[in-house]
Amino acid sequence: MAGHSHSANIKHRKNAVDAKRAKVFSKLARNIISAVRQGGEDTDTNLKLKYAVEKARAANMPKDNIERAIKRGAGDKDGDLEELIYEGYAPGGVALMIMCLTDNRNRTAPEVKYTLEHGAGNLGATGSVSFMFDFRSIFIIEMGERDEDTVMEIALEAGADDVLVEGDVATIFAEATDFLTVKGALEGKGLELLQAETGYVPQNTVKVESEADAKKILKLIENLEDNEDVQSVYANFDIPDEWIEAHQS
Repeated sequence: MAGHSHSANIKHRKNAVDAKRAKVFSKLARNIISAVRQGGEDTDTNLKLKYAVEKARAANMPKDNIERAIKRGAGDKDGDLEELIYEGYAPGGVALMIMCLTDNRNRTAPEVKYTLEHGAGNLGATGSVSFMFDFRSIFIIEMGERDEDTVMEIALEAGADDVLVEGDVATIFAEATDFLTVKGALEGKGLELLQAETGYVPQNTVKVESEADAKKILKLIENLEDNEDVQSVYANFDIPDEWIEAHQS
């Protein structure tokens, strides 16, 4: 889930993510398997696999799990995985980008549509909301004892082009093509990454006016993310932190 206050949302969700770690690892494994089947098991020649492995490492996925996923992708070729992107809306006109990895689009599409409609949202046509987002490298870090100027300096030296600091957490943005370079540079400076991925960042946000609507939006996104085929959900909401905390407490 990503919207306004991206890093704050990540921080608030950390305990929930930890509780769902098995499901998170399962999705990361599917991503690795898909990358291997598309381009082979060598991370030096398969950039997609290298991205998938780096994302898994940033989520603290055990090395054994990563290696098993690579072996599985190189072995059993049955049930090839297909990448799909669905676009839609949540309550209040909030735009959604829903990234999926599935072995059966005839199962995934109806499930995503059902979840959206039963969460007071709707499925849109291809291109209906994607123009509102940019595909970027996204790194979530803990500030620790560093101040904003220090983090900004480290990020810019690493090749990033924007930093959003919110409390004790910050989001660092860079070009999607610079993911590996920037990630390595940030880690080389001792920054602890809570999350590292390439994903969709909203160009502008939609201010959610009521806590009731905020609850509906957050619940809808949670329900989408609970689907095994859904890898990530990106949104352009602007929800006050206290409403997010209240929903997740």
